[in-house]
Amino acid sequence: MGLRCCTALFISAPASGQGKTTVTAGLARLHRNQGRRVRIFKTGPDFLDPMILERASGAPVYQLDLWMGGEAHCRQLLFDAAGEADLILIEGVMGLFDGDPSSADLAALFGIPVLAVIDGSAMAQTFGAVAHGLAHYRPGLPFAGVLANRVGSARHADMLLGSLSADLPGFGAVFRDPAATLPDRHLGLVQADEIADLDTRIDLMAGKIAATGLAALPPAVAFASSPASQVPPMLAGRRIAVARDAAFSFLYPANLDVLRALGAELRFFSPLDDAALPEADSLYLPGGYPELHLQALQANRVMGESIRVHHAAGRPILAECGGMLYLLETLTDAEGRCAEMVGLLPSQAVMQPRLTALALQAVQLPEGELRGHTFHHSRLETKLAPVARGRCPNGGATAEAVFRDQGLTASYVHFYFPSNPAAVAGLFLP
Repeated sequence: MGLRCCTALFISAPASGQGKTTVTAGLARLHRNQGRRVRIFKTGPDFLDPMILERASGAPVYQLDLWMGGEAHCRQLLFDAAGEADLILIEGVMGLFDGDPSSADLAALFGIPVLAVIDGSAMAQTFGAVAHGLAHYRPGLPFAGVLANRVGSARHADMLLGSLSADLPGFGAVFRDPAATLPDRHLGLVQADEIADLDTRIDLMAGKIAATGLAALPPAVAFASSPASQVPPMLAGRRIAVARDAAFSFLYPANLDVLRALGAELRFFSPLDDAALPEADSLYLPGGYPELHLQALQANRVMGESIRVHHAAGRPILAECGGMLYLLETLTDAEGRCAEMVGLLPSQAVMQPRLTALALQAVQLPEGELRGHTFHHSRLETKLAPVARGRCPNGGATAEAVFRDQGLTASYVHFYFPSNPAAVAGLFLP
């Protein structure tokens, strides 16, 4: 078993919305600007935060999820990163102890010190109580200290940091500034490529971080390797067309790595702009925001025909969430605008004002069990009978349907391919 050391910090918070992503991005940019190689990981399923964090660090952002990927997978990702980085940052999900497994479970397992980012905008001395609880709720958790975020003034900062107990390091305060915040929409943050001044915002946050104790590198952590697991080249010689543009951008880098490790050649294309599919044996339509591009998708009828021809030839298609919506008869956005989609599935979907599903999902398919998650604001109207349903590991009621039609597999579930590469290969084989 190999061992590598690298400075590392786990950035968490008492809840969602505290500013973890903004702080992580600013910290990464600060050290990158100083010539350091920074690798960032995101805890749990997420597509939008990693887009921001990739821009900040200049390197792809992978997921660390003990349930979706397993301990050995997470361990190897960290070991590999430690071999090429000067600093590893991990952004947590929700609150520090939320979920099973939680961010705290991940930090404790790999011995990564935790920084708690706490929104102090509506607090005074209670800040100290919250920080104390985060630091001591779980004995033995490696805890680095606390950062006060969205602070109103120097006096406010003194009040917040002065409430910390003597054994709890305070790394300083980041003052509230709308110019450094990141815009959001119904699925979370706005995609990185849609924020025209994103680099300016990240650089502004980096400057704020430079004035705190986080300007110094955190301590080194020892990361061990995992026993190598060989992935047989079950897709050797197969070409997979992968949709990737502003409408279909929810792609885990690890998923693409699995397809390549299986031997596939990936050919990227845009359903928005391209006239036809590239020459391919299989098609992968990931999730994204098709509801924001209804007219462009509807207008590109030659692309729709190309996909229908692909399907009629019996070639495999995997369509996840937004990719599935694209294959329906119609999709209606939140303002009631309706557009015709590809029409492979005799179904319709309508965007809803509120979240309709959010859950981890394990799906037992004929090819094997695949793990992933679901997160959407649309309601599917269909008479299709599912071939399988997801199961929530935490006992939740969400059980997303998986539909099959010849070589087409479609679902709201975003699958995490490292959970079962052999099953993934089966989805792309005729």
